[in-house]
Amino acid sequence: MHAGRMIGAAALAVMLGLGSPALADVKAGVDAWQQGDYARAIAEWRPLAQAGDPDAQFNMGQAYKLGRGVQSDFPVALDWYRKAAAQGHLRAEDNLGLLMFQQGDRADAMPYLQRAALRGEPRAQYIVGTALFNGDLIGKDWVRAYALMSRASASGLTQATTSLAQMDKYIPDDQRRQGLAMAASLEKGKGETLASAPAVPTRPNPPAERPAPKPTTPPTPSPQPRPTQRATTPPPPALPSKPAPAAPAPAASGDWRVQLGAFSQEGGARSLWNRLTAKVGGLSAYQPFFVRAGSVTRLQAGPIASSGDAERLCARIKAAGADCFATRK
Repeated sequence: MHAGRMIGAAALAVMLGLGSPALADVKAGVDAWQQGDYARAIAEWRPLAQAGDPDAQFNMGQAYKLGRGVQSDFPVALDWYRKAAAQGHLRAEDNLGLLMFQQGDRADAMPYLQRAALRGEPRAQYIVGTALFNGDLIGKDWVRAYALMSRASASGLTQATTSLAQMDKYIPDDQRRQGLAMAASLEKGKGETLASAPAVPTRPNPPAERPAPKPTTPPTPSPQPRPTQRATTPPPPALPSKPAPAAPAPAASGDWRVQLGAFSQEGGARSLWNRLTAKVGGLSAYQPFFVRAGSVTRLQAGPIASSGDAERLCARIKAAGADCFATRK
């Protein structure tokens, strides 16, 4: 399979970033995952992953990171991501860099994160922008730092917006203007970057850095709220979560719903509904549906007027760490 074919049409592939279900067995795993049968999904994907299929390898990485069908195991997740990334699977490379950074392997994560940042991954842009601002792990470059932080902020990442306001206090006007111009160029060329990104070696060398600017201002703090003074060794930036979109307003009627899970007992579905309505703002305005399908009770919420509104509601639910996909009744 080719890395450029990242996400298939299946709703679960959109929901979790799972590999494209081109092979029948990969699709069978996606179908099982969608039904909450994570063990069967793993059974479908594991032999394909062991045989070298990059989509199945990426899916195994997702399973071990989330702890679905297997015990959560970050080192094993990293190993599967790394195998898929070595074959050019770009989503695997993005996840590899983010998880490595989160686990404290910051120096080795940086080359992956730099490529992910150029492809438009906002969390990677935030981390690399912070590193470039501080001169931490990579050479200081305030123009590039401002460009990447601007792109992350434009995506809705609140941490990046806060950091950008801090950068405004230290980066000279001319470098900020150059950064904004570079940010516009990055956004315009994002598709070309995706198409031409090379496969990654197991331990890549970082790309060559352009010379860091020599600002006349004193050494500056990391872009955190209310900076005080520059630490000798600045703390790493926290790995932010993706921003949650605004929840669409419930419709009086509509053919669309979102599915939140499938359970052998209705009590499990009702328990999940209570937890999610307390966790996801605006979800309690929707009506829960407990749909019996054979021996399984599916938890759905609706009604929703359009597929776009359903996807937006799902994105908000997923941002809270829960499963969700849009479905038509």
